[in-house]
Amino acid sequence: MHSSTRLAFLLSATVAVLSLAGCGDQASLPVSAGTGPNPTLPAPKSSLIPTVNIADAIGWPQGAQPVAAQGLSLTPFATGLDHPRWMLALPNGDVLVAETNAPPKPEDGKGIKGWVMGLVMGKAGAKTPSANRITLLRDSDGDGKADIREPFLEGLNSPFGMALVGGDLYIADTDAVVKVPYKQGDTRITAKPAKVVDLPGGPINHHWTKNIIASRDGSKLYATVGSNSNVGENGMEAEQGRAAIWEIDLKTGAHRIFASGLRNPNGMDWEPTTGALWTAVNERDEIGSDLVPDYMTSVKDGGFYGWPYSYYGQHIDQRVEPQRPDLVAKAIPPDYALGPHTASLGLTFSRQGALPQTLQQGAFVGQHGSWNREPASGYKVIFVPFQNGKPSGEPVDVLTGFLDKDGKAQGRPVGVTLDGKGALLVADDVGNAIWRVGVGSTAQSAERPDQPKQ
Repeated sequence: MHSSTRLAFLLSATVAVLSLAGCGDQASLPVSAGTGPNPTLPAPKSSLIPTVNIADAIGWPQGAQPVAAQGLSLTPFATGLDHPRWMLALPNGDVLVAETNAPPKPEDGKGIKGWVMGLVMGKAGAKTPSANRITLLRDSDGDGKADIREPFLEGLNSPFGMALVGGDLYIADTDAVVKVPYKQGDTRITAKPAKVVDLPGGPINHHWTKNIIASRDGSKLYATVGSNSNVGENGMEAEQGRAAIWEIDLKTGAHRIFASGLRNPNGMDWEPTTGALWTAVNERDEIGSDLVPDYMTSVKDGGFYGWPYSYYGQHIDQRVEPQRPDLVAKAIPPDYALGPHTASLGLTFSRQGALPQTLQQGAFVGQHGSWNREPASGYKVIFVPFQNGKPSGEPVDVLTGFLDKDGKAQGRPVGVTLDGKGALLVADDVGNAIWRVGVGSTAQSAERPDQPKQ
């Protein structure tokens, strides 16, 4: 094909693909139907053209910010960051922020579907080069805003999760867990990171984010490793060690699969009453706007959670060949659905501190927001109340307003954590900000935008 002819073809094809935004099936159920301990799971829908409903990433207009729930205050803890995704609050009150994005993935997203996905991610604000940096934020005067910002550790490889164990700071790059020495008060690390263990990376590396959390006694790390595909279409040989949570022995570097069948686990935390490990998981796509709900669940040692062969226990995904009825038979249903396609990423349990009593027993979840549901879902931070170590009620909106009245993304929440005073910090990778939610009321800079119908 002549270069000018090829260019014209690509331009016309691009216009055609982008015109598909909003195409595909419409949800027949509200998001609430796919939320809770017993979500509604309608029959799957297959179509030649997957649902595409992209919220264009535009960032926050001057003076605008998310909307905190009644009785909560909202402060921009830090702005002007470079795609902040994940955070770690240090014992002295400093906050580490991973400014990061996807690494090169030369074998991911080939073909027409991959090309479309590239366009989708570009419109959603997820194609910017990775800063590969961890930045330190310090609020030295206690006003709820970081007045000190330092490049803490640079030259990483799409870093994401972080964990502090004694005098070592562990970082989950996209292809390895590494560590550097840390002492309280450090504002910059110059030591070269030492590798602890390799993680699945490679030329596909479809779900590239790797999160880590330390065991209570500091002897082990738990690492999330997402799948290399939607439902195994790249072959199960490409899924070795993936769709799983790893357990890593810090003395020896030895690792094992702690739990599997988790398509794309991200946030992890220890439930304070039972001590159980919980994780937030992104479920599969392309079987309708109402399927499959993302979820959070307690994680059992040796547990299998269905992917790719089934979802929500024994609901078989007919697209996967060959089937594995032996695995489906032992698939564990998740504890709590978080709505279809909400892209629930961040997860942290609450505690006593700078939040109302009604938000001090449960889990905060950062919902990055859908790109393939009509109408959109997610784009907010929610709180799920707990009692006796289990979810005990419907989710409560904590931070909203990330979509404007036209359905464009002013921001997208990702990681959530608590600061040293117990206030909630939210990483916003489209708004390039960290938001701090505390007690009180905030005079919003703009009227609450009309939320797109869910």
